[in-house]
Parts: sequence; C-alpha cells; structure tokens
Amino acid sequence: MRILLTLLSIGFCLPAASGKGLPHILVILVDDMGYGDLKSYNPDSRIPTPHLDKLAQEGMRFTDAHAPGPLCHLSRYGLMTGRYPFRANTGAWRSEPSIKAGQTTIASLLRGKGYRTAMVGKWHLGFRENGYDKPLPGGPVDVGFDTFFGIRASTDIPPYFYIRGNRAVSEPTGRIASNHSEGWSRIQGAFWRAGGISPDLQLEDVLPRFTEEALTVIDTHDVSAGKPLFLYLAYPAPHTPWLPSAQYRGKSGAGMYGEFTAMVDGEIGRVLQAFETRKLARDTLVIFTSDNGPVWYEADVKRFAHDSSGGLRGMKADAWEGGHRMPFLLRWPGVVDAGSTTSHLVCFTDLLATFAEITDAPLPDHLSFDSESFLPILTDPDSPHPPRGPIVMKAGSGAMMIRDGDWKLIDQLGSGGFSTPKRVKPGPGDPTGQLYNLSTDPSEKSNLWHMHPELVSQLGARLREIAR
Repeated sequence: MRILLTLLSIGFCLPAASGKGLPHILVILVDDMGYGDLKSYNPDSRIPTPHLDKLAQEGMRFTDAHAPGPLCHLSRYGLMTGRYPFRANTGAWRSEPSIKAGQTTIASLLRGKGYRTAMVGKWHLGFRENGYDKPLPGGPVDVGFDTFFGIRASTDIPPYFYIRGNRAVSEPTGRIASNHSEGWSRIQGAFWRAGGISPDLQLEDVLPRFTEEALTVIDTHDVSAGKPLFLYLAYPAPHTPWLPSAQYRGKSGAGMYGEFTAMVDGEIGRVLQAFETRKLARDTLVIFTSDNGPVWYEADVKRFAHDSSGGLRGMKADAWEGGHRMPFLLRWPGVVDAGSTTSHLVCFTDLLATFAEITDAPLPDHLSFDSESFLPILTDPDSPHPPRGPIVMKAGSGAMMIRDGDWKLIDQLGSGGFSTPKRVKPGPGDPTGQLYNLSTDPSEKSNLWHMHPELVSQLGARLREIAR
C-alpha cells in the first residue's frame, strides 16, 4: 500500500479498470532498432518516427538504458525474468525453454496481482519442441501469460508459423527459399533463411498481423471486470527481413531499413491510438524500447548520412555501447512529467523490481534477481537518488562487460560482437582489455586501461563476483 499511497499523493488517478489502483501496463519491445533512429534521440535521424517522438514528448526519455544482452534472446530473457541472461542456458532456445518452470517473470508477477496478461509477437525464449502437430510447452502461457499469439523467433529464422497459446495455428508444411537483397550485407535487406513455412503466414504480413492481434486484446479488455491489463507487444521488426508496405516506401532517407522502421512507428501509433479510443491511455503506463542495437555498418552511415547508433560505437551483438544502449521511453500520465529526461542508469532486468514496487508485490528471494526498481526516478525525479548498482553483460562472442557509475570495463580488446575487429590479440605492452569513462567519452574512443590500473583491478574483481 505504501507505493499506492505515494502515487495518490502526487496526483495519480485510479485506473477505471481496477479497484486496486493499479495502472494498465503496455510494454512495446521492437527488434534491432538503434539508439539514433528516433528523432527524439537523434535530431539528424533520416527516419520519420512521429508517433514515438510524440510518446517522448508526453513522457520521460531515458538516455542511459541498457539491454541485458546485445542479442535478441539474451535481451528478452533479462526483460522477462529480471535476471542476467548469462545465468541461464538461453542458447538452447531452438528446442528447450530458456525460462524454467515456476520461475518468476514480469507476467507471473503481474498476474499474481490480478492483471489480465497478454503477449503478442516474437518470443525467442524457446519451447519444448516435439513436433509442430503437438503442444509447445514452456512458452508464454506457461510462464505467466493468459494468452499468446506470436512466432517462436525472428522472421528470418525458420520454420515460420504462428502460435496461439501453446499450439501451432497451422503447421509449417510448406517450403520457402532463402532471399537476399543486392547492395546490402548478407544479413541486411529483405533477408530470410530457407525453411519450413505454414500456408497461413506471409512474411510481409507478420508486422501488421501482430498489430491487429494487439488491437483485439485492447478492444476486448473488459474494464468492468476490474482487472488491469498487461500487454507485452514484441514486434519482430525492424529486424530483417526489411519488408516495408507500399505506403512507407520512399518515405525515409535511410533506405529499406528506414522505411521499415517508419512502418514500425506507424504500427505503434495504431496501438497507442487504440488505448486512446478505449479511454485507457490516461491510466496506462507505457514503456517502449528495443531489444538490442541495429545491424548498421559504417558504410551504411556514410551511404545514407544516417547514424543508427546515434554517435555510439558499435552495433548489434557488441559490448560497445551501440550494441546495448537503447532508446527507452516511458509515459505515465499523472505520474511522469511530460517532456522529461533522465540520465539514471537502468537495465531491462529492472522492470521486474519496478513492477513489483508499483503493485506492492513481494519478490521471492529477491537476492536471486539482477533487478533494481527505478520507480523513485518516475515519482520524484528531482530528488537525489542512489545510483544503480553495476550492470554486467555478456556480448555476442563472449566478451564480458561491467558498467559501474561512469566507468565501463570490457575484459578483452575488440567489439565482442558483430563489428570488426571482434577480438584483438594484445601485443607486447598493449592493454588486455578496455576501460572507458562514459561521462566524458560516450563514444568509447579513449581506452584508459593503462591509466587506471587500480580501477581495472577493482572492476574486474566486481565483474567476476557478480558473474560467478
């Protein structure tokens, strides 16, 4: 009750849907969108994103928010569970669930507080697969969601088929050939891999289909039942394949990628409008972010004069900031000041503790989570707040990173991900890792490893302690 009283004291209005004074919650997670794609983060962006820019104007913009891993499945595990993904066998997602039976998730926590919980979109955290004509255990409906409609992974990873609940809507009995786009790298453009596909799925229809499913969830929510709604909408875009519909072609200065990103913005606009139409928006906490950085090379920056990473170094999979520092927007009418900005350090794992504090839900064995509530930043942003504890992350090729205050240490040389060089063998007298002061060097240009040996030792020890 302490948090609810705090919210009431600052003028928070009770949601019409809930007699418990709990907000509806909408989490929108997009896929492979960079820190510099939104104009609210990068005024020089060549991609029109009017709906997300409006969301930024109406809420709070976080400038130092981080995915718990710079790849799709890693990021999603941390967001769902409040635990760093290196603590789980997330790499087995192709045949096994990454989330264990009975494990606390943001969905199970909110359902325990009376929420109707729905997920639409890309799961990428595994099912216990034993043929697509049989149930698929271990997915969203087994970890706290009342309903699920989506796909098992990305729209470039076969087999391609829709899932409702824990069953394939239609089995992937067909076959689709691989596809590539001229003028782009092998993992850009209208790229997908060959494999099975169901007869009811067309790759270009997946993004708008998920919007339609989300609209159905919103339109059918029974406000009179007194249950708040939690909707987790995980769009598999602008991840490849980049398949913008006709109305978005030619609408961006960043090629196919920009057009597809503009389409994502348009689909999000439809969802936000649905909350307005149902008169739910003023009682809804909205969070928007991306799962990891973009696939956007230096050659693309020069070719289109568009920096998808917004001045940060690196891209998807990297330990460098471009791989995991994400746009993160939060709107909560009556609680969060419109047009506000915070530099408070947050990680996606923090959603669990934040939702627990908002709903006054106890976290079982809270020490087993890598989650810290950022609710005080929302309710009292002008007061001094303790800094977040260190964030530890494992990059795409195994490099480990720790962020503590202004300082960031990477335990090897190179990007640790997709950017070249991925890994550099140190020569005689070279530093064996990387140390950056992000307050003065957010683009990670000056490696200070040799200048602060005591700090290197301290951060390395802390990294090993957290990661053990």
